[in-house]
Amino acid sequence: MRFHKGYFIGFCILLAIEIYIALYINDTIIRPFIGDMLVVILLYFLVSAFAKANSLKIALSVLFFAYIIEGVQATPLIDLLGLSNHTLAKTVLGTTFDWKDIIAYTLGIGCIFIFERLRQLFKNQ
Repeated sequence: MRFHKGYFIGFCILLAIEIYIALYINDTIIRPFIGDMLVVILLYFLVSAFAKANSLKIALSVLFFAYIIEGVQATPLIDLLGLSNHTLAKTVLGTTFDWKDIIAYTLGIGCIFIFERLRQLFKNQ
């Protein structure tokens, strides 16, 4: 276990952006697509702030987790758990499967790969 201040600051900034998007933006691109791209980056930064692991393993784990959550949305799990009337549960777990979300998550992790590659290049200079 470790604490990486830079990743934690990135997490906090992305969390603020995600909250802003959720509260104030209701469009067809930023909220549904960019928000989903950012959420996997946010989770990557959160895990990277505390876990001492290979960035590829963290990124792929976050992507797999996002895919699982999206897959659960294709099932009636939220109803089976009796959470269909709970706003927070519906927000976190989601209620509708969408292939565009899978694409957004994948692109978000792609951004992480680019970010980490650039970080390594600048670190080695």
